[in-house]
Amino acid sequence: MSMQSLLTPKRTKGRWVSLDNFFYLICLYATILIAFGLIYIILDLNGHVVLIDETSYGGINFLDRLASGFYFSAVTLFSLGYGDVIPVGLGRMVAMVEALIGYVIPTAFVARVVFNIDNKNDQ
Repeated sequence: MSMQSLLTPKRTKGRWVSLDNFFYLICLYATILIAFGLIYIILDLNGHVVLIDETSYGGINFLDRLASGFYFSAVTLFSLGYGDVIPVGLGRMVAMVEALIGYVIPTAFVARVVFNIDNKNDQ
């Protein structure tokens, strides 16, 4: 699976959007979410302060860092932005890249579906 396969039109039999496309989209989101969550965690473990939340003060254990990294990754990727976890320093740059990817994926998916509909209507 790659971003190119999301952008390349694929013919579907009688459907505009196939179940395979939705499964692919879910897998793509999960992969990106986990990857960016791990980036936040690795940066935090290497001494860079990238996220500020309630686990930033006092007793910090690995599970809290893991939960915060994945939670912030999901909130950023899906453009929710609750504001309870705040990126700082290098975390801001990583969050901007993740948010950009979060905007591009649904746009590419919709464009692909529309392109498939146009191709089907032309035939």
